Parts: sequence; structure tokens; C-alpha cells
Amino acid sequence: MAAAAEARQFKYVILGGGVAAGYAAREFAKQGVNPGELAIISKEPVAPYERPALSKGYLFPQNAARLPGFHTCVGSGGERLLPEWYSEKGIELILSTEIVKADLASKTLTSATGATFTYEILLIATGSSVIKLTDFGVQGAESNNILYLRDIADADKLVAAMQAKKDGKAVIVGGGYIGLELSAALKINNFDVTMVYPEPWCMPRLFTSGIAHFYEGYYANKGIKIVKGTVAVGFDADANGDVTAVKLKDGRVLEADIVIVGVGGRPLTALFKGQVADEKGGLKTDAFFETSVPGVYAIGDVATFPMKLYNEQRRVEHVDHARKSAEQAVRAIKAKESGESVAEYDYLPYFYSRSFDVAWQFYGDNVGDDVLFGDNDPASAKPKFGSYWVKDGKVVGVFLEGGSAEENQAIARVARAQPAVADVEALKQEGLEFAAKV
Repeated sequence: MAAAAEARQFKYVILGGGVAAGYAAREFAKQGVNPGELAIISKEPVAPYERPALSKGYLFPQNAARLPGFHTCVGSGGERLLPEWYSEKGIELILSTEIVKADLASKTLTSATGATFTYEILLIATGSSVIKLTDFGVQGAESNNILYLRDIADADKLVAAMQAKKDGKAVIVGGGYIGLELSAALKINNFDVTMVYPEPWCMPRLFTSGIAHFYEGYYANKGIKIVKGTVAVGFDADANGDVTAVKLKDGRVLEADIVIVGVGGRPLTALFKGQVADEKGGLKTDAFFETSVPGVYAIGDVATFPMKLYNEQRRVEHVDHARKSAEQAVRAIKAKESGESVAEYDYLPYFYSRSFDVAWQFYGDNVGDDVLFGDNDPASAKPKFGSYWVKDGKVVGVFLEGGSAEENQAIARVARAQPAVADVEALKQEGLEFAAKV
């Protein structure tokens, strides 16, 4: 009988191998880490990479993005950390390793194969998992070619399905980020695309009806069919088990060679249930991303942190926050070791997307009254429009489609400064000019 795998010890362990892990590793290297002190444990087989590439560049018909091209930290204009970089820095990448038990009291992580890892300081960077239709027992949801997109293995499955079902029919279930970006990607690959979502318009967590009017019209002009106000309740498959049709709640049946589901994610926090204080679906942290357990930090999607700007606890699922929270936590860890301190995390929410020839950015908070400005006609040759959100007489959020780099910086300044607005009608007329003056 083989001897039990020995326990491996590290000073710092990052659990999870996504965007946050890569940016944390870079910050550790910058702050100074000795060889053998830091390990990243990831269930993925590859070094950390920029996840947004999967719904964009990875699916391009020409010059598609592939690893090692988009390893972190290339997505924010930083250096590309190839696997060799980690070994040069003495950082251990423990890949294809799923942790099934975390005992925070004994500072021990146990893998699916029974290997154990102990740490002095733990960074939880486990991210989110996709919500699957099989979770709800949707009839036929286990058929082939019903796909999700979270990691590179998912993206490879999608690429293989697109090649196997060339120029076929694709149904996208969900009208959020993934729905919009993948509908565009499939259309560019010459698929017949239908989007299905239950809400009255796309991207309802951020878009107003005025904003959505543009994107729905723009997508329709590209030949994408949109079915709103209903959900997928079942799937038909052929003798091979490949999906052939999507059955909708309103009785309609859509032919499908590929189905892509994007109905949201769940933060992966189950390993820590009952061991750490939680809030709003995430692990509750302070402004330095330390949890209620000293020496245990949570970053990225799994952290519910104090958002200074709005004086409340928030959880943010976005690559920008994954990057910045990782850097903040590592700086705080290293400062604490040397008896110094770092400033509290002061995050300005930021979201963006690109598809076809359009690209938008949003900063701040989308609460209060929305004030649409500019030209949101989907048929415009050069559309440029946006929205301000005004709460308690102040602008708290700004959305802009088609902005230049300078204009996008201007709307970020507005969302951060929260300038007062006396006359909403004047704000609508002034549009982007208002932002330029702040």
C-alpha cells in the first residue's frame, strides 16, 4: 500500500487559479516573496489567465485568441505571466488539483486525492461557478451541445461544437453579459442565432429600457432573433443525444444545433460554510479583504467588502474588481508583516462590454432616476449615447456607448465625484458635455 501523500507546507496559499490568483501572484512577486513561500492551488490544468478572452477573442473566426496569449496580467496591459514566470519566481503552481475540504482552524486544505496543504496565510480566490439548467432538473438539459462558459475547457467544448455544427442554428438562453457577447460571437461565425430571456429587455441588472432599446435593435439589424418574456423548459435530442430543439414556456419550439446557457453564477464559498462570517452570498471581509478569521483573505467574486463610496457592503462579480482586490489584499498582507499600513480599498464599480462594432462602459451605481442622452437609434451609422443616474440630486452613475478613451475617463470622474444636478432636463440636453466639465 502506498504511503499517504505528505503534507506540503507554504507560508502563503492562493486557493483558485483565475484572474484574481494571477494578479495576486504578480503583487506578491513585486512586494518580495521567497522561493517556496507561495503556492497557487487550482483545479484548472493551466496557469491563471484572463477570463474575459473566453467570450470574446477565443471565439473569433480568424486569429482566435489561444493560450499562452492571454495569461494574466496581459488583460490590463501588464506582463504575461507564463508558467515559467512562476517557476522563476519560486512560486509553486499546483494545477489540476481540486480542494474538497478546508479546515481553517488547523490551516489545512485537503485535495480530492487526499493530499494536504498547510498554510500560514490563505487567500480565497475560488470565483464563481455557472448556474446550470440541470441544477433545476430541466427536462433534457443533459443533452450534448448544451453548453456553458466559465473556463477554458468550456470554451474548447464550444469551439468544437461550432466546428461540428458549422453554419447551424444556435439558441442562447439568457440575456445578460454571456448572452449578449456569445450571441455576437456565434453570429460572426455565421450561425443562425436566437436569444431567449424572461425579462422585458436584455441586461436588466444594468440596462434601462432606453439603453436596451439600442442593443436589441442593433442585434436585430445583425440578424439575431430575440425572444423575450419566456424561458426554456425542456430540450429535444436526436438518437446520438445531440440537442435538436429548445422548448419554451410559452409553447414555442426553436430548432437548435447548439444551445449556450448564460443564466448567472454562484460564488464558490461552500468549503468555508460555518467557518467564516458571510454576507450577501459572499465571505464578509474588511477593507483589506481579511475575513472574520485572521490570516484568511477573500478576493474577487467571493468577497463581500465595504464599498467606501456608498458606505455599504457589496459583492462585485467583475474582472476589474478581481484584479484590484487581489492587489489590495497582497499589499495589506505584506504591509502588516512589516508593521506598516495601506489605505482602505476605495473601489469605483466599473463594467464594460464589447461585441460587433459597439463597446460600452459604465461607472458607479445604477440607482435613482435615469437620464438618457445622445443618439440611441440602432440604425445610426455612428451611435453614441449614454445615461446618467441621479439620486438625491447627485449623479451617481454613468453609462456610455461609443465613447473615446478621454470620454470614458470623463464619465469615471463624474461617477467618482458625484456632482450635484439642479435641472435634470438640462442634464439630458447637455449630455456628454456635462461630464467633460467635471
